[in-house]
Amino acid sequence: MFTDELAKIDWDETTAKIAAKTDRDVRRALGKEHCDVEDFMALISPAAEPYLETMAALSRKYTEERFGKTMSMFIPLYITNSCINHCVYCGFHATNPMPRVILTPEQCEDEYKAIKKLAPFENLLIVTGENPVKAGVPYLAKALDIAKKYFSNLKLEVMPLSAEDYAELTHHGMNGVICFQETYNRAHYNIYHPRGMKANFDWRCNGFDRMGQAGVHSIGMGVLIGLEKEWRTDLTMLARHLRYLQRHYWRTRYSVNFPRMCPAENGGFQPNCIMTDRELAQLTFAMRIFDHDVDISYSTRERPDFRDHMATLGVTTMSAASRTEPGGYSTHVNALEQFEVSDPRSADEVVQALRRMGVEAVWK
Repeated sequence: MFTDELAKIDWDETTAKIAAKTDRDVRRALGKEHCDVEDFMALISPAAEPYLETMAALSRKYTEERFGKTMSMFIPLYITNSCINHCVYCGFHATNPMPRVILTPEQCEDEYKAIKKLAPFENLLIVTGENPVKAGVPYLAKALDIAKKYFSNLKLEVMPLSAEDYAELTHHGMNGVICFQETYNRAHYNIYHPRGMKANFDWRCNGFDRMGQAGVHSIGMGVLIGLEKEWRTDLTMLARHLRYLQRHYWRTRYSVNFPRMCPAENGGFQPNCIMTDRELAQLTFAMRIFDHDVDISYSTRERPDFRDHMATLGVTTMSAASRTEPGGYSTHVNALEQFEVSDPRSADEVVQALRRMGVEAVWK
């Protein structure tokens, strides 16, 4: 399990190693065809900031070689905000006094139909809070059974499950799973996740192993940028985790996502760091240079102009027309969102913008 590997890696030592990377380390990494984690650390370090244009050109080159000038389009659907966790940064946390929604099978089907009217989406991401009693595996299986009549590629972003449960859901049409570790800093993890299923660091972190053991076709990874002051350290741990999974479950495809927290306007949880656009671009280029084949996804958390620009420089998957409230496309249009969308454009507007950048949207 990856937690056994993680136990051998010191967080503070990794932070210091990134800060100590030099111009020479960066130039060495840029000159290599295949980079290791040490090279990745150099490319996300402050020492690499003067090489952003060089990194962008390399990132574009590797992306076009592997993916062409295309963008895979997907759309998320939240089917429940019922959650037993107490994550201090999340609008769905258990103590938040909000209406809890669990879509019925009939309402799920209404949502699927509404999405198909927006655009020819074939890639659907089904998202839930974490409530195994009220929205557990049987509920997810039913949602998948209905969804596969409308979509050819189904992914879940749900609570970590057992290997047996993941395997069971593949028989109901699930092609992939996305899970955010949130942070790899075990020492701070329970500050952000004090109670609930998510408070179990090992169960969550080793969930990726269980996905691989179950033969899940596609695994998506990410950390929540802003939880930890040293975002570079968290992303280095993610890079190590990615390499570990690729060694052990080499038949599986992998994707990464870099969600950024924004400052709360209502006095809620405030990020411990604010990643700039320039830093996110640097991270994206570094990940593409580090791994030429990994799918890099940007959600509607990011602004339209920034997403458009990055569409030619490393990003290979984007969401569009997203609603982040349960049943937001048909059933509960004005429910509370999990996070505020920064790109409110319609799917057609996103596609037209991509075409202006020389990138063709791919739906299936």
